[in-house]
Order: sequence, then C-alpha cells, then structure tokens
Amino acid sequence: MSARIPFAKMNGLGNAIIVADMRARADKITAEAARALARPDAIPFDQIMEVRDAAGPGRDFDMRILNSDGSSAQACGNGTRCVVNWLHELDGRNAYSFITAAGFVPTERHADGTVTVDMGKPRFGWEEIPLAEEFRDTTGIELQIGPIDAPVLHTPSVASMGNPHAVFWVDKDVWSYDLDRFGPLLENHPVFPERANITIAQVVARDHIIMRTWERGAGLTLACGSAACATLACAARKELTDRKATITVPGGDLAIEWAENGHILMTGPTAFEFSGQLDPATGEFRVNDPAVPA
Repeated sequence: MSARIPFAKMNGLGNAIIVADMRARADKITAEAARALARPDAIPFDQIMEVRDAAGPGRDFDMRILNSDGSSAQACGNGTRCVVNWLHELDGRNAYSFITAAGFVPTERHADGTVTVDMGKPRFGWEEIPLAEEFRDTTGIELQIGPIDAPVLHTPSVASMGNPHAVFWVDKDVWSYDLDRFGPLLENHPVFPERANITIAQVVARDHIIMRTWERGAGLTLACGSAACATLACAARKELTDRKATITVPGGDLAIEWAENGHILMTGPTAFEFSGQLDPATGEFRVNDPAVPA
C-alpha cells in the first residue's frame, strides 16, 4: 500500500477543508499529521474530512473528521458539502449518505452546484450538549465574559448539532467583539466538558442572522456550518426568527431551515482549490497541478 493518499483542498464559504481519500485504507490520519498539515507553511485548514469505505449497510461512505489541532470533530457541514462535490466530480452522482461520529448524514447536490446537508436534529438538553452542570433552560445559561456589572458577552443559548455550541446574542456589529481573545477562554470554560464552538450572533430580521464563530479545535473560521445550524435553531427557539433564515458568516451566506420533521437543513456552495497527495502518518504532502482534481 502506498504511503500517500489523494487529497483535495477545498473550502465552503472560506471554511478551509482537506478532503482525504481514505477508501480502501485501514489506517487513519494521525493527530501529528493533522497538526503538521495545519502549519502556515503547509496547508492551513479548519477540518480534514476522511472519506472511508462504509463499515456497514445503509450509507455510501463513512467519514472521520479532524480539527487543525488534531482533535476529533463530530460534525462539519461545510466539509460535508465539499465531500459531496468532490465525490460528484468522480462519479457524477448527486446524492450521498454518510455516517459520522454525529450519526447518519444524507445529502443532495443541486444543479447550481450548491449542496444541502441534513444536519439532523438539534439537541437542547444540558446533558446532551453536554454541560458540566444542570441548566433546565438552555435558551440562556449563566455564563459571561467581562466585568460582572457590565459583561461584554453573557447568557448564551446552548445546543448540540452533534458537537457543542454556545451562541451569544448581541445588538451591535459582530465584528466589534474581540472573538479571537474571548473565543479560547469560552471554548475551554469548565461548563463545557467537551469544549464548545463559540458564536456571536446578531439578529437583523426574522429571516436573517449575522454571525461569527470561534470553532472548537480550529479557532476563528470564515464559516462553521454546524454553528449556523445551531444558531438558527436557538434563535427560532427564542422566537427571535422564523424557522428558515439566511445566515451570513464572514465567508458568505448559508440557507438554514429547521424543517417540520425537526431536522436542520443547510444549503451552500463549495470551491475547489488544488489537489495532491499526503502521508497520513506524517503529514508530508505534494501538490498536483492546481487545475487537476484529486
């Protein structure tokens, strides 16, 4: 078996993704390899999407997801869209289903190249998110950053989209908050035993939210699909928005719908950047001609 595997560098609204072809392989990309690939002089990314042969019936492929710090992620909506368009270039199909650590994920590719990912049902129980202590009302928990009498951020809504999310609601421009300073503190707050994705969100209309996210294990990102889904669900639950909205992230717009069956549907574009081969053990890589898909 060759040490190197094909990969494609892609992005979903700027969310930097490496799609790694691990089909017919028993090994896995190591945490050390992920951290090596994330270096500024390598292939900086937010998530690696390992595409693997299905280990059981009922889906097309399995997916394993790694963050840039080498930790595991349960879900990545932007990365899943990238995988769908990567697979479409290989076999021309428009629908694929996956198993990730978050469960079963069906998808559909549209004629315009956008992809809809069924992200499953949001969970709001404190033990499901999980939180380290009981909060009966997770539409707003006791958590703040800044002075006690004048907190900068406070009372986030919390939810799980297969991974934990905390959404802080603000009235002013989301760019006016120092998220790169607050994000690491809140991600690692003791109330989140599995850490959390931290989002600042401004509701500007019943069908429009602007947000930024500090992504668990990856840091500031131009887009976080699961955070957009969690934000819409939390906003609708608080009756701040309807159940369908445009979510504007730094990289662009996502269409998010909390469907009647309880599932969150996310639709958005992807972009191919370049392809190459990488060593899953060490992270050593070689880039192909940028015009040639993996």
